[in-house]
Amino acid sequence: MESTYDDNNIFAKILRGEAPCIKIFEDEETLAFMDVMPQTDGHILVIPKESATTIYDLSDSASTACMRTVRLVGKAVEKAMEIDGSTVFQHNGKVAGQSVPHFHFHVLPGSLFGIKGHTAEFADQEKLKVIAEKIRACITG
Repeated sequence: MESTYDDNNIFAKILRGEAPCIKIFEDEETLAFMDVMPQTDGHILVIPKESATTIYDLSDSASTACMRTVRLVGKAVEKAMEIDGSTVFQHNGKVAGQSVPHFHFHVLPGSLFGIKGHTAEFADQEKLKVIAEKIRACITG
């Protein structure tokens, strides 16, 4: 069953340039940026530019583009944060923990053990910018 897409969600506003974000990577189909309420340093979100609420609403081409971007920024996160491993996850629907109704992947350096709760607190924007620059410098491809 397809979800009803909310054009006023924060990620839709970011894509339209109506809300700020600290960009890590962008191509024609995806955008990767720092999570402003990170669960750990280096927490990145990857979103499609396509309007989709869950993975089940996403087109095959947008799914492929998102996975390509997850792989690219995931490698950069591990290198930049000097950690040998990362966690990639996503939620489908509010009941499952999805806090923004726009499909997105979470990319976190390290494991899920010892991380902050989802949307627990806003991070210092300057700290996010420093981490973002470090990750961007590690993107290859």
